[in-house]
Order: sequence, then structure tokens, then C-alpha cells
Amino acid sequence: MVTPLKNPDTLDIGGLERLIEHLLEGGIHGLFILGSTGEAQSLDYALRYELIEKTCSQVAGRIPVLVGISDTAVSESLRMAEKAAKSGAEAVVCAPPYYYLHTQKELIEYYQYLSGRSPLPLFLYNIPLFTKNPIEPETVKRIGNDENVIGLKDSSGNPAYFQKVVDLMSDQPAFSLLVGPEEVLMQSLLTGGHGGVHGGANLFPDLYVDLYEAAVEKDYGKMVSLHKRVLQICSGIYTVGESELGYLQGIKTVLSLMGICSSRMSMPFQELPKEQIEVIRERLKKLDVQNFNLE
Repeated sequence: MVTPLKNPDTLDIGGLERLIEHLLEGGIHGLFILGSTGEAQSLDYALRYELIEKTCSQVAGRIPVLVGISDTAVSESLRMAEKAAKSGAEAVVCAPPYYYLHTQKELIEYYQYLSGRSPLPLFLYNIPLFTKNPIEPETVKRIGNDENVIGLKDSSGNPAYFQKVVDLMSDQPAFSLLVGPEEVLMQSLLTGGHGGVHGGANLFPDLYVDLYEAAVEKDYGKMVSLHKRVLQICSGIYTVGESELGYLQGIKTVLSLMGICSSRMSMPFQELPKEQIEVIRERLKKLDVQNFNLE
């Protein structure tokens, strides 16, 4: 889920409430806050805690809430885990500490320390683009033996990596294997993955739910058709902005055009200029999606 903002340091509360209900109405099976799409690392801790509390309160147990606790300091990750537990979240999600490079041995010890102290079950979060620290498949297998480590969100975009993890974890069917990049959702579902955590679902949650359910039902023709719509979103909306978070600028722009929440970004990221907003507006009119209205 994106983090709706009034300004870089203030939640857009009304936008947050509308977004959560929009997602729930779209049939999503779980909600992940304070990930990369949630701009977590650019938000101050008071705002993160407020988001955890308000999201869990509004969801009120209707679906599981997963909270990102990634940080450079394990003590801060554990504080967020405690807040998530007290607020009613189901699990926490943590990427490797970023900035410094770490050995796989260090990552194993780090996650063992974290999982042994976390009050909630833990998802590993592999996102080497931002952390520069990949969680190697063998490391996932080693850490995954811990009963408090229940899954992996892989945002590497590397199908070969994901398939190796699927193979290594085949003897632990309860270990959830989720992908981040929506371009590879269909492939991952066909090769043993369990689902996805996608930025585009902020906009069109029913599309991604339908794709997942088509995979469960083994309706391959429907899967291919829905996958093409997902790729339309990726190529049409995510390619307009010029920053590293151009995809998120696109998502927040569309949410603003839909009247759901503000398009404000955390510092130092900026909203798209008017001419690029108009490009997105025109591209949206050509998308093959349902239940979609622009203000």
C-alpha cells in the first residue's frame, strides 16, 4: 500500500481511509504497509507508528495486515514490530539492513536475532536494488527453518532466483513465497509461487485478485488475458516519471486522479509536473480495466 501524505511529514488521513476501503472492496487477501511503495525509509518514525495504528484500526481484522520494519538498526525494527503487534497486525516484513554490505553469514545471524525477539511472525524481504544485500536462496532455506520465519517477499525481479527458492523450500509448503514486481506474477504463480504484493493493486485491486484466482483455478486463458492488462499498467503508468520511484509517482498520480488520496511524495521525491499528469490521464483512458473512474 502507498502511504497517502498531506505533506512530507503528515498523513492524509481521509485519503488513507478511502484507499483502505478501495483495496478491501477490490477483494485483496492481505495488506502490506511500510514497504518500498509505502516510502517507509523516507518517513519519520512518528508517522510510521501513526500509519500502523490507523491502518490496523480501520482494517479491524477483516484481512491480515503485514507491517514493514526494515531499518539499519535492529533495535528500531524491533520497536516497530512491537508497535505492529500491539496494533493488531498479523506479521512483519524485514529487508536486510541497507548502506553497508553484509555477508550471508551476517544476514543469517541478523535474521535469527530478529526472529527470536519479534513478537510477530516474520517475512524475509529480498530487494537487492535498494539494499545492495541479496538474501541468497540457500540463506532463505537456512533462515526458513526458524518457525517464526513464515515467508519471503522477493522483489528482485529475477525469475531464476525465485525458482531456486521455490525448489529449495518445496519441503515447507506452509512457507509463503510472494513476488513484488507484477510483471512476473503470472510466471511465479505457474512455477510454485503463492501470490504477489504489487503496487498496481493500489489502483486496480480486483485485477490482481482475478489473476491470482485464475491461477488457482488453472484457467490459463484468463491468466494470459489478465497478465496483458497488468503489463499495460506497467508500460503505460510506470514509465512517465524520471526518478528512481517513477512507478510510485505514477501510482500516486492515478490515485489522485481517482479522487482517493493525495499525490504528495516524501522528501526528496516530487509530484509529477502537469504535463506528465496529462500524459498519464490520456493513457488511463486506453487501459482495459473495470470499475475505474477519473475525477
